Amino acid sequence: MTQDVPLSFLRIFEAAGRTGSFRGAAAALNLTPSAVSHAIRKLEQVLGLPLFERDTRHSHLSYEGEVLMRHVSRAFDDLRRGMEVVSTRGPKLLRLHCAPSFATQWLTPRLAAFLKQNPGIEVRLAAGTDYTRFNSDEFDADIVYGPPRAEGLVVVPLGEETIAPMCTPDLAATITSPADLFSHVLIQSDSKQIQWSDWFAANGLVAPPPNGSRFDRSFLAIAVAAQGLGVALESTRLAERELASGRLVMPLEQTSTPVRYVGHNLVFPRHVRQRHPLRAFAEWLLAELGVDAQIPIARTEVDPSRAAGD
Repeated sequence: MTQDVPLSFLRIFEAAGRTGSFRGAAAALNLTPSAVSHAIRKLEQVLGLPLFERDTRHSHLSYEGEVLMRHVSRAFDDLRRGMEVVSTRGPKLLRLHCAPSFATQWLTPRLAAFLKQNPGIEVRLAAGTDYTRFNSDEFDADIVYGPPRAEGLVVVPLGEETIAPMCTPDLAATITSPADLFSHVLIQSDSKQIQWSDWFAANGLVAPPPNGSRFDRSFLAIAVAAQGLGVALESTRLAERELASGRLVMPLEQTSTPVRYVGHNLVFPRHVRQRHPLRAFAEWLLAELGVDAQIPIARTEVDPSRAAGD
């Protein structure tokens, strides 16, 4: 049956369903209303059922029309994305998903430098805690917190991060040893893989019971620490602007053992690794982070049971 349906008829149907009228579809597609009406009647004849409920003034999708509209809309969205990916005209687009704290604290302050170094590349950035599955071809790559959940992706570790207590200079003046933290409010960052219990254990102490505000993202914990509301246990990479400006300091930098771990990974499907915008971004990202690594071309297996999303 599908071979009897011209693609133009489906395009007209999609426009009519999306705009809610035949006139709207005609205006969107630069056609006459009669041409739109004719195409939809032909499509209904091929399918053997009404796609619109018509009255003297309006046309509304029927139940069958609603069902078809969902599938046709997705199909045209996929076509648009496919054309966007392979198009050689105009700017090259990098479609990037990123963990919220990394996007807020580290990436966005540097995007201008990347774009300046790579004229002709445009970036579409989305931040969220849900890992990209890549099955919809919506994104080229994802910067994830912790190991990705999906298998069969290229995984590029973004180097070690240092996790240490940090607070305002006023609070820091009262902290000279790890034990001094027992008398301070300890800000909890719930989504961190490294918690206060891990840091205290690394320094030969048992963590006190939670006594501070709780936040689910590092950028929130960093922000409230900079307001003097307590001591945060955070990544020096994510807090580098606050540390560089002096809004936050690390009072135990010389008198405690920090915790180091690989917190973030760049992941992407193997089939997009040769796209110029992605390779340019990946090479720039590794250089900015000081990570001496090559972009792998072989598949890296990951453990789907691990998950986080800072």
